[in-house]
Amino acid sequence: MPPTSAYIHVPFCTHRCGYCNFTLVAGRDDLVKPYLDALSVELSWLEKPREVKTLYFGGGTPTYLSVDNLEKLCELVLHWHPLQDNYEWTVEANPGDLDRQRMQTLAHYGVNRISLGAQSFRSQKLALLERDHLAEDILEAVWLVREAGMKLSLDLIFATPGETLQEWQDDLTAVLELEPEHISTYGLTFERGTTFWSRLHRGELSTVPEELDREMYLAAIDLMTAARYQHYEISNFGKPSHLSRHNEVYWEGKGYYAAGPGAARYVDGVRSTNHRSTFTYLKRIQVGKSPLAEQEQLNPEQRAREMLVFGLRRIAGVDRQDFSKRSGYTVEDLSEKEIAHFVQHGLLTANDQNVRLTQAGLLVSDSMWPHLL
Repeated sequence: MPPTSAYIHVPFCTHRCGYCNFTLVAGRDDLVKPYLDALSVELSWLEKPREVKTLYFGGGTPTYLSVDNLEKLCELVLHWHPLQDNYEWTVEANPGDLDRQRMQTLAHYGVNRISLGAQSFRSQKLALLERDHLAEDILEAVWLVREAGMKLSLDLIFATPGETLQEWQDDLTAVLELEPEHISTYGLTFERGTTFWSRLHRGELSTVPEELDREMYLAAIDLMTAARYQHYEISNFGKPSHLSRHNEVYWEGKGYYAAGPGAARYVDGVRSTNHRSTFTYLKRIQVGKSPLAEQEQLNPEQRAREMLVFGLRRIAGVDRQDFSKRSGYTVEDLSEKEIAHFVQHGLLTANDQNVRLTQAGLLVSDSMWPHLL
């Protein structure tokens, strides 16, 4: 079956936050028109419109675009990816960028879900993260989303330098008071190539103790589940029937289209990624060349292993019967020794129906995946 999901990368931001390693350019409004022109060319290579059930505009910051350019982007993408009935269309937004005119524009074209990069409600933490908004901007943005009748997902970051468990719990309490349909919580990571990475190695920043990081993650699980949010993926919580349908496409190992700088797609067993450099992406398309930086045809075993790892990110784990039907392999065919090892050490539970992470496994899951891949 052809994919029924699409991701569009919008690489523009006001500035680059110190921890950010995403594909973006800051303060380059002169590149917006060339970007839209290049995106139009790349999407035309689909040859015919491809209907989708889920559509996701990520970044960067899609809402950085002016209203006129947002309109052009929406019209362009909807031409090539018309929406099926009962669709989910998510747009990432910055609290500092969102205003009524932008919200009205997005609502006009059919956007029904906003993913808001709140990160924190504490001014000191927001300043440390080099965010360009305040807590009151988050509240205003939430009000605009509700006024437009859209669903809301809020992102939070924990384990920032100097943060206490109580401060993190205060952030969690603040977000729960807003009752978003969906909440994502991410531990701060120091990515190579970011200014935070450099500052860490110069001794200007420090990581929180490992035990505190663990306590913060578990506190999020406790508070969210107590508030009747379903913990359905390592970092994600949703109210019943409000899980991220687009992200579940990734976690279920299904295919998806993608376009834009740094965008990755998975179509017909081929995983390919565009150049991360926005400039390289634009230049290659302008001269009629492919923007691809990497492409790999996955063999059946590779596809099955990816499906296993993505599935284990979900709290429900991997259903053995469904996995065998979809992949052509059993879990033991792929990783019998590794699964047994992780079960022995209390990181996985396994029975005749499924395999899934334990709470201990949730805390170290990233270190487990290479053994399964």
